[in-house]
Amino acid sequence: MARYYIFAFIIIAIDQLSKWLVRATMEIGEQILLIDNFFFLTSHRNSGAAWGILEGRMIFFYMITFLVVIGVIYYMQKYAKKDPLLATGLSLFLGGAIGNFIDRLLFQEVTDFLDFNLFGYNFPIFNIADSSLTIGVILIIIATIMEERKEGAVKND
Repeated sequence: MARYYIFAFIIIAIDQLSKWLVRATMEIGEQILLIDNFFFLTSHRNSGAAWGILEGRMIFFYMITFLVVIGVIYYMQKYAKKDPLLATGLSLFLGGAIGNFIDRLLFQEVTDFLDFNLFGYNFPIFNIADSSLTIGVILIIIATIMEERKEGAVKND
């Protein structure tokens, strides 16, 4: 299991380094074009959750993140030892949750910078931690579905 915690730590480190670089080198609102009409680096701050919901509710985010991190660690120890896909998903989720938690704790806001324009839709600006959380959730769902199918197949035999 140690390798999955190391993986989560690497996600946290990459997330925090990328956010530090944005805070150190870009003004808020500054935008750097990377791929014409598709991908920009845009220095943005968010004091809420995804799409700015629950803006400014730091105490709520501290409590929820603390409980979620404890739950993810418990789940990793209890259920993910024999399921690499689930363990990977939980590691990604853990790294993302802690990455954004660090921002909220230190700055009372999260640094976002990945800015995509998808077929004319300006997708909300996000960061490495957000990506890690999203991919982690997808992997957890896939692992859960696969486990349920496996259990269903055993019951039907």
